[in-house]
Parts: sequence; C-alpha cells; structure tokens
Amino acid sequence: MKENNEKRISNQFGAFCTRVLKNEAKNIHKEYANRRKHEVSLDSLTQDQVLQLSANDRYFNNQHIFNVLDKEIVVVGNFLADAIRQLPQEKRDIILLSYFADMSDNEIGKLFNTYQQAINRRRLKSLKLLKDYFAKEGIKWDDM
Repeated sequence: MKENNEKRISNQFGAFCTRVLKNEAKNIHKEYANRRKHEVSLDSLTQDQVLQLSANDRYFNNQHIFNVLDKEIVVVGNFLADAIRQLPQEKRDIILLSYFADMSDNEIGKLFNTYQQAINRRRLKSLKLLKDYFAKEGIKWDDM
C-alpha cells in the first residue's frame, strides 16, 4: 500500500512537472512570436536607418596630445593646438610644460639644463609668437 502511494505521488509530481514545462515552453514560443512581430533584423535596415540608430562619440575630437620629454600633455582646442604647433620645438616644450604641466621656470630649467632666466625669456618670446599668430588669424589676445 505504501508503495502504491509513493508511486501515485511520484506520478502526480511527474505530471505536474511535465505540465509546468509545457506551459513554460508555450510562454517562450508566444514571447518569441511577439518579438518577431515587433523586432527588425539589422540586416534588413537601409543605410539611413542604421545611421539614425547609431551614435558617434565625440569626446576626444578636439584634444591633441603633445609629447614633451616622455610626458604626454593634452591640449584641448583645435585652434590652440594649431597655434602651439607653429612654435619651434624648444619653445613649444617650454609653453607646454609651463602652462599645461604647471611647472615653474626653475623646474623647466633643470630639465633643459639651463638657467631659470633663460627659460623665462624663451617663454615670454614664445608667448609673443603665439600672440602674433593669433593676431594674424584675427583673434585678439585679450579674448583668450
């Protein structure tokens, strides 16, 4: 009697599991059918539709990296980067280290193995060259 009861319970549990799995399979098939109605394959989209759905990151478009004595210095702004590129290498390095790496004339002088006063003069000459470049391009130095 006990065996019959266990067999009946086992059969009932098996039937219950089978019913749950069949219902879950039906739900999955319904969900897939619903998705097929509302979703479109990317292969079937036109080029214009793909472009409407896409996004382009522009975070670093106007950032320029200058290498100065194995240091990477980032300059933001296309016009400013172009102006700095116009400078001779040594003057460019002094401007970048001074204004973008926050180094003092004394620290820069030690890197270039020269005096602080020489670095100061070169930095001022570099600023004059930048000012002239901006004037040539029609930008007032005071506006910067």
